[in-house]
Amino acid sequence: MSAPIRVLLVDDHALVRDALAEHLSKVEDIEVVGCAKDAEEATLLSTDLRPDVLLMDIDMPGIICFDAARRIMATCPSTRIVFLSAFFHDHYIEQALAVQARGYITKSEPPERVVSAIREVAAGGSCYSEEIRSRLVMGHGGVFLAREGKGPTRASTLTPREIEVLRYIARGLPKKDIARTMHISTKTVENHSANIMTKLDIHDRVELARYAIREGLAEA
Repeated sequence: MSAPIRVLLVDDHALVRDALAEHLSKVEDIEVVGCAKDAEEATLLSTDLRPDVLLMDIDMPGIICFDAARRIMATCPSTRIVFLSAFFHDHYIEQALAVQARGYITKSEPPERVVSAIREVAAGGSCYSEEIRSRLVMGHGGVFLAREGKGPTRASTLTPREIEVLRYIARGLPKKDIARTMHISTKTVENHSANIMTKLDIHDRVELARYAIREGLAEA
């Protein structure tokens, strides 16, 4: 008999986290090795536990999940990440693809679908809810977000790191705090901020925050 799939759950809502953990604990080939309440705790636990699959909510306070995913992939390259969220905005999907997530499941899915996603991803595949899959296309070099009938948005010109900085700006974090949170220098944050302002043609921090909120970039 093969070893069970080792799963780490990450969600800031205890009821959701505990309910999912209880459901998965009853599945014979899955072992819940840990639970985390936010992305920062997930980063620490991943290093210690080395899970096969990390099932992580997108909308949590603290460190942005995509930033955490990037760190986890750097330290635990064998861990496969699946995002779980009630939202599926274009920029969420783009960020999930950018950090090489193996799956993106909406919270409207039944628990059985989450179980099948874990199995598919652990076996080396990928898994997306229908709402996500219908907006993806296969191309040279991987999977991409389709933008049928749409031209590129201003937000789509930002790099993943610039989007992360913009999200922290929208949360009101000073540059030094953003630098500490992202483990980069204050000068790098300043460079990212300048690039963001140039690309968006917005040259005021308050207006940047308003833009991020309007675009839904401040939610995660």
